[in-house]
Amino acid sequence: MKKRILVVDDEKLVRNSVAAVFQRVGMETTQAASGKEALDLLERQAFDLIILDVMLGDIDGFYVVNVIRQREVHTPLLFLSGNTEEHSKILGISLGADDYITKPFSMTFLVTKANALIRRNEEYRETPLPQITCGPFCFDIRTYSLSKNGKTVPLTSKETALISFFMKNQKQVFTKAQIYEHVWDQAVVDDNTIMVYVRRLREKLEDDPKNPQYLRTVWGIGYVFG
Repeated sequence: MKKRILVVDDEKLVRNSVAAVFQRVGMETTQAASGKEALDLLERQAFDLIILDVMLGDIDGFYVVNVIRQREVHTPLLFLSGNTEEHSKILGISLGADDYITKPFSMTFLVTKANALIRRNEEYRETPLPQITCGPFCFDIRTYSLSKNGKTVPLTSKETALISFFMKNQKQVFTKAQIYEHVWDQAVVDDNTIMVYVRRLREKLEDDPKNPQYLRTVWGIGYVFG
């Protein structure tokens, strides 16, 4: 079955160029010229990946991803942006994006990123392994869902990847480089990205995120869970 990509950009040339690339590698693409159009489409259709521009004509991409995640739509989402400022990338990831690419970009690089996000998301949902528990938490690797005291904790695909890694490796201390290699599948470490995701997980998992009891910092080394 062909993978389905939603391309959201207010520039028709960019939409057509991105769509054409994915069509050439055998994927189906749907285009949206505005944030509102994208949100309307996501109410009616399911996609394997969302590619979203930050600057749109009506509402910006940050608002769109925020609405998507509030609706508990956890489709992998990749931001495209001409804004290279670090705070923009941090904001996008904080709101629920799985990755952030700045323009100009290589189409080959874009397709590689997209395939990695889709593949990882599928692996998380199809691996037939038992549940893993830790204190009040239960992680079902068959459905890649996390619950705390029996209540489901909504997570994005990248948050799921991170908590999956920690739940499978409880009480082991990992450096940021090790986490980035295993979860992001990249050797070049982005410290800010890891810090953003750790903070987001703590806000969802910990009773007091400022004094975490489970996802703890090991100063000078990295993080440990358990």
